[in-house]
Amino acid sequence: MEFVIKLLVEIAIGALCGFAASKLLKVNNKGILFYIIVGVIGGAIGGVLGNLIPVAGGWVFGIILAIAGSCLVVWLYKKFIKK
Repeated sequence: MEFVIKLLVEIAIGALCGFAASKLLKVNNKGILFYIIVGVIGGAIGGVLGNLIPVAGGWVFGIILAIAGSCLVVWLYKKFIKK
């Protein structure tokens, strides 16, 4: 049961990070599924970057990195997929 709750929290945080990145980069409303996908992929990218940078910042730093990773994913989306 604890695993399910953690998974739902991660998806919710990913959706919020994807939403924030979409608004920062001015992408029109794509829907919750787009935000979740962008946020989860961006969070993974942010996690990798966080492991490469030897800075301890706790969960706030993790959220910032997830938003930065999501911005990267949205930028790539705008650059290569959206025409």
